[in-house]
Amino acid sequence: MEHHVLFSNIQHVMAASQNLTPDSFRFLMDLETRLGESVLISQVGDIVLQHCPDFHRLYVPYVTNMMYQEALVNQQLQNNRNFLCSLNKLENDPVCQRQTLKSFLVLPFQRITRIKLLLESILRLTEPNSDSISNLEKAIEAIHEIVTNCDKGVKKMKQIEELVCLEMLLDFDKVKAVPVVVSSRFLVHQGPMKQLTMENSRMSFIGIHVHLFNDLLIISSEKDQRFMVLDHAEFPEYVTVEHLKTEVLSLPPESFLLHLAQSQTGNPYAMIVVAQTR
Repeated sequence: MEHHVLFSNIQHVMAASQNLTPDSFRFLMDLETRLGESVLISQVGDIVLQHCPDFHRLYVPYVTNMMYQEALVNQQLQNNRNFLCSLNKLENDPVCQRQTLKSFLVLPFQRITRIKLLLESILRLTEPNSDSISNLEKAIEAIHEIVTNCDKGVKKMKQIEELVCLEMLLDFDKVKAVPVVVSSRFLVHQGPMKQLTMENSRMSFIGIHVHLFNDLLIISSEKDQRFMVLDHAEFPEYVTVEHLKTEVLSLPPESFLLHLAQSQTGNPYAMIVVAQTR
């Protein structure tokens, strides 16, 4: 499993750049063939376009995995002496040209972004009325889409990682548990607030912590670096807020009324909460 996390599909990425793949995907060979036709290459956009579907299939999973890749390398360097010794020996080999493992692992991402920069440079130097303009523009757009999907993949994995870490800190002891790690869910905002309570006609505030997701609101109390869940509700279906005339009610200026139309602890209810900032 660690080997897969560390190297992902890098062998396929490498093979795609070399001439080791099926006839339908030989990027460098196609470029070399075009170069053989004329030292002054008149068209490269069509070759890039032809290989873009395979670029997408190979590069997006690899780049998406890179955050786990880097974390595993750091972990092994700190905790695995055999890994550290072996890596030092490999990196000191002259064939590595003083480059680290991390520098080699990041090459696929650098390559796909450099292809886009290269095509943009070629487009700037191409005559405006050239027949190659159309394919160049299409190729740049296709590569841009691949890079964008790489970024989206990384963002998605970070969101999932955030949910996994948070789920380990939530304690649903007194309310019905709800799964936090859902593929379509992401954390919008979270932080401490204060809830207004009345005791013997006296107003006081207790600390609460709020996690707002794109489809869920969780209210909890923080204890020993864990979150004891007090209530949760689907958002925005069962969650509404209402502004208050704080000066008239002698409340802190960042106070508002929070309504939960469907509560896990009983009937619908509302509470006055105070945010730390506007």
